[in-house]
Amino acid sequence: MTRLLVRDLAQVATSPAAHPPLRGRALRDVAVVDDAYVLCRDGVIEAVGPMRELDARLLGDVEELDGRGTSAVPGLVDCHTHPAWGGDRVEEFSLRAGGASYEELHAAGGGILSTVAATRALGEDGLRARVERHAAWMLAQGTTTWEGKSGYGLDRDTELASLRAIRTAGGSPTWLGAHAVPPEHPDADAYLDFLLSDVLVDAAQLADAADVFLERGAFDAAQARRYLEACRAERLALRLHGDQFTESGAIPLAVELGARSVDHLEATGADGTRALAASEVVGVLLPASALFLDRPMPPARALVDAGAAIALATDFNPGSAFTESLPLVCSLACTQLHLSPEEALTAVTVNAAHVLGLAHDRGRIAPGLRADLLLVGAEDWRHLAYHLAGDVVAHVVQAGSVQL
Repeated sequence: MTRLLVRDLAQVATSPAAHPPLRGRALRDVAVVDDAYVLCRDGVIEAVGPMRELDARLLGDVEELDGRGTSAVPGLVDCHTHPAWGGDRVEEFSLRAGGASYEELHAAGGGILSTVAATRALGEDGLRARVERHAAWMLAQGTTTWEGKSGYGLDRDTELASLRAIRTAGGSPTWLGAHAVPPEHPDADAYLDFLLSDVLVDAAQLADAADVFLERGAFDAAQARRYLEACRAERLALRLHGDQFTESGAIPLAVELGARSVDHLEATGADGTRALAASEVVGVLLPASALFLDRPMPPARALVDAGAAIALATDFNPGSAFTESLPLVCSLACTQLHLSPEEALTAVTVNAAHVLGLAHDRGRIAPGLRADLLLVGAEDWRHLAYHLAGDVVAHVVQAGSVQL
């Protein structure tokens, strides 16, 4: 038996709601305990409360972590990342900063397919090492649970190797086979024929979910439906990249198919907002991507006020959101999306855990849940979002073990 006592915390802050996804006013409901402790046993939270109620006689042999000057929030959950890739896109970044258009970037060899070539060249061992490095970056930013997508292989071997690497590194794998059409296939329909006949069955043994990029120039709604219905038949949960540049039917399809989430939503209008609010589908908002690409921010305030369930994520990837920092995303949520710190915290903890099907196990600080904690290096937990790009991570506890 291993026990950890995190003691003398200035605050413990967590959503108290046990039935996500949370929406409306429930997104703002964050319970705060001052001068607090969290007691963990064998990777699970045993007790949490004010220090004055801690009974020292019950402790026995316990490791202690001094929480003075810090505040505890649940370990952060990043429900949308792309960690399995080779090379980088720094040249593309430089060209974009100089005013290059989308067409010029592609003419210069940029875009998703440039990363596909570099990812295929890594091989399985190199891919595994790359994902493990990215997972370490996320942990250092307070992320204790993360989803990782394939989608930079776009062939059988590299897609499956990507899913294995994500699982080995501790992530929840999502098969994003339908990310783009690789050059060896003549069109999207022919590529889907290949995916569904040659890759799906094996990918379904490795992945928890399937995702598709439903967007002009990628896959249309009919193609996305075909892919997602086949993946659902293999018992994969469903996700969609949608409304990033255009409204092309992602939200209606996500609602119809009972998807876990539809992610991006920068182009979502009033009808899409109402449809999402009336559904059980979570809107995953990716403000770092909008910032990186100088695109409009997703309509977070309108979505929340309409009653939609939302989550936040980094969209960590080499081309459009090269950041692993959920604290930065929380800052953007408050300053650019007009969410409160409480709404942002809920969106990167319990609601994000719900998107991954893990809210029964983590995303809150409560007895019986996995002992995942981020100790914010301030006496007010709201510094998580308030300190823009600051060094806010004092300690990270993952499954009851101090990692940082």
